[in-house]
Amino acid sequence: MQTDLNTPPAPSPGEDEIRAIAARHQHREGPLLPILHDLQQAYGCVPASAYAPLAEVLNITRAELHGVVSFYHDFRERPAGRHVLKLCRAEACQSVGGAALAEALLGRLGLDWHGTTANGALTVEPVY
Repeated sequence: MQTDLNTPPAPSPGEDEIRAIAARHQHREGPLLPILHDLQQAYGCVPASAYAPLAEVLNITRAELHGVVSFYHDFRERPAGRHVLKLCRAEACQSVGGAALAEALLGRLGLDWHGTTANGALTVEPVY
């Protein structure tokens, strides 16, 4: 199975673009989440290349920034496919065959969780 081999590479927005997105939210209390949402909407993900300039603008460490991006499951570090299929991994779903469904689907597609099909059409993600 493949993990992210088929996922498109993350875009590399310029530092000026990142600072412009951040500037739109500087007036807010707690601007980090709105900035991350705007970055993801603009680039399909929150690229690692945005961490250093964004951390500088917000006066936080890159580790803190990475912690927020990795904590919230809806933020991506790489672009997803054109369609995202979210499969339930919660206990209630597991008790009615969710694990078997996930195994069959991932096996048929030749993917692991967060993987994207070779044609870029579909990314499979867990949801809890």
